[in-house]
Amino acid sequence: MATKIRLRRMGAKKRPFYRLVVADARAPRDGRFIEEIGFYDPATEPATIKIDEEKALKWLSDGAKPSDTVKSLFQKQGIMTKFADSRK
Repeated sequence: MATKIRLRRMGAKKRPFYRLVVADARAPRDGRFIEEIGFYDPATEPATIKIDEEKALKWLSDGAKPSDTVKSLFQKQGIMTKFADSRK
């Protein structure tokens, strides 16, 4: 099963926040997911990012592919560098 780490839109109209979820690649954006690993709120100043690092690294090592936005959030949090270091 191909898994992706991506954003799931939540919140009111014009006030979105996002949950970072691991989902089957075939599932719809706001549909079924396997596990929630964090959240992202771009509406706050500065943007709020909270990611469970252990779960993220576990899913990356299991082969889950992050979306482009999630990959940039992981880079801001330093998760992608830790993942690259663990693969050496």
